[in-house]
Amino acid sequence: MNPYDRLTALDASFLHMERPEYPMHVGAVSVFDGAPFFAADGRFRIDDVRDLVMSRLPLLPRFRRRLMSVPYEQGRPIWVDDDDFDITYHVRHTALPRPGSWEQLVALTTRVQEGLLDRDRPLWEIWFVEGLEGGNVAVLQKTHHALIDGVSGVDVATLLLDMSPEFPPPVVAEWTPERAPSASQLLLDTLRERLTQPAEIVRSIRSMLRGPRHALERAYDLAQSMTTMVTRDAIAPRTSINARTGRHRRLAVVRIPLADVKEIRRGLGGTINDVVLAGVSGGLRRLFVHRADDTDNLHLRVLCPVSVRSEDQRGSLGNKVSAMFVNLPVDNRPAVETLQAIAAQTADLKERRQAVGAEMLLGMTEYVAPTLMSLAARVVHRQPFFNLVVTNVPGPQQPLYMMGARLVESFPIVPLTRNLSVVVGILSYDGTLHFGVWGDRDACADIEVFAGGIDDAFTELRKVAQERG
Repeated sequence: MNPYDRLTALDASFLHMERPEYPMHVGAVSVFDGAPFFAADGRFRIDDVRDLVMSRLPLLPRFRRRLMSVPYEQGRPIWVDDDDFDITYHVRHTALPRPGSWEQLVALTTRVQEGLLDRDRPLWEIWFVEGLEGGNVAVLQKTHHALIDGVSGVDVATLLLDMSPEFPPPVVAEWTPERAPSASQLLLDTLRERLTQPAEIVRSIRSMLRGPRHALERAYDLAQSMTTMVTRDAIAPRTSINARTGRHRRLAVVRIPLADVKEIRRGLGGTINDVVLAGVSGGLRRLFVHRADDTDNLHLRVLCPVSVRSEDQRGSLGNKVSAMFVNLPVDNRPAVETLQAIAAQTADLKERRQAVGAEMLLGMTEYVAPTLMSLAARVVHRQPFFNLVVTNVPGPQQPLYMMGARLVESFPIVPLTRNLSVVVGILSYDGTLHFGVWGDRDACADIEVFAGGIDDAFTELRKVAQERG
């Protein structure tokens, strides 16, 4: 029995990948109606905000835990209670000069998100920003990818929010940190745990072979899904968005009504994700044309994370994700033909269950030595298999509140890697798709061209859908 809260291989890989140029935290910039955050004398209620967060932390135990490494890197790190936990470090308060503009908020967001999280503390921060025009308050979140994936990140944010503007005073319970093991005890237990891994592998094989039909089905699933990943198109073309990433960032956002996306889907076919990818394709086409890049017969290979989190795992932390690879046409074909090509391809990938194969391969990393995982994670920064990450996370479709303040909008921020100079995160909330287009400051000085192209692609698709309807 493993007594420790140990990182999975996938969680640990995000630690190995991290460099000052490539912070591996996921983030968001959210805007709230501001009035409920202020007391009658105009002071921001930061102490009440911290009490709210503290009252919810029993539901998020890892948010009071820090990393503890195994000596000599003989195993993956574990989470241990932080006996110096300080809520004032993690929940911060700052202000823009009034009236703060959206551009000033974006500038602050990039500065906050560019910095690494302190690995000697729990790996998260929340910044409350007052001074926005209209009296609004912004909330900047950053949480290490080793702690959460995109879907569990939505669950965590939801735990800090309420379905109603009614806000009862929070109750902050006493908390006593558990004592961390000594380094020598952790090393001994880890080595003992590693000795059981060969037996676990044998047991897994025996379990699969007990049911021949089940074994054949799983083997067939794996073979089918692997054929979708190992193809002549598996190596992505090198493009101008695959430049070397530096330390500084840019953010652009796009707001698309969910009703428009559903109208496009009804009129032109495909799924909501297919429509989203068609919109991103239009943005890429606009970007490449702006850069005078050759787009003839150009297809980009896009990594789309797929949640494999079951319903009973909602609210749990750690990464429960697989992946799907989609070849995205960015040539000069009409947006409707782009959508049709994407829909046909994703339907085929789902039929052949590509995400199942990726999940199996990721599961196998649990048995890989930590030092080899560290090397593999570093190689990912130079990976040749995809040009872009597009992650679409479904959020709640009704208004949410914090301390009685309504959440107006929220834009996700997804980490970059060494040769991915731009990524696209999408969060649906309360009837709107919120696109966070996050890019390297130097390689993507024209990031607004990309964002504008996404917006225009949806406009074009909606116009055709209405004409056909």
